[in-house]
Amino acid sequence: MNERTCIVTRKAAAPEDLIRFVVGPDSAIVPDLKRNLPGRGCWVLADRAHVDRAASKNHFERAFKTKVGVPADLGALVDRLLAKSALGALGLARKAGAIALGAAKVESTVRSGKAAAVLHADEASEDGIRKITQARRAVVHAEGPEIPAYKLFSETELGLALGGTNVIHAAVLAGDPGKAALKRMVALDRYRGGSPENRLTVAATAAEDTE
Repeated sequence: MNERTCIVTRKAAAPEDLIRFVVGPDSAIVPDLKRNLPGRGCWVLADRAHVDRAASKNHFERAFKTKVGVPADLGALVDRLLAKSALGALGLARKAGAIALGAAKVESTVRSGKAAAVLHADEASEDGIRKITQARRAVVHAEGPEIPAYKLFSETELGLALGGTNVIHAAVLAGDPGKAALKRMVALDRYRGGSPENRLTVAATAAEDTE
């Protein structure tokens, strides 16, 4: 697909780096994460800071050149949709045998080079995270791939998605089901600002737009 222009920054970017929005039958703004809803759409950089700015600064009305209803919780709504998509993909990956659960299995999977990514629940202890982080660093030290780690969901959310209890650590395995889940995790992580340092960068970039 051709590049699209963000209505907040007015800069062009690839569609996968943006979120598409359309106007629904009730004249309300609707997120189109799959980019397949009918009608004219507009695009916003795929992070919370820019979506919130588009909602609060009337960017949607200017883009569509008409009065539209912007949900008060649009930024949170997009977050929930992205989280639901990621959790659904993780559930499918689990059914396909592309998820390893438990600290010991995750550490072993990482060291074997079979892990594409690691997930820690919000409740994960520093000690548990540290051991898996050491395994990830050992892989890089051995000239293996850098395995990203994410903290995106609570223990309860991971348990519901992965059909387990006390799900604190999980590894997404390489392969198509794992790649599909990882793609959605990356999108959610980006939307939330990534690491604390990246969140500051995203917020600063959005603040530069004084339009």
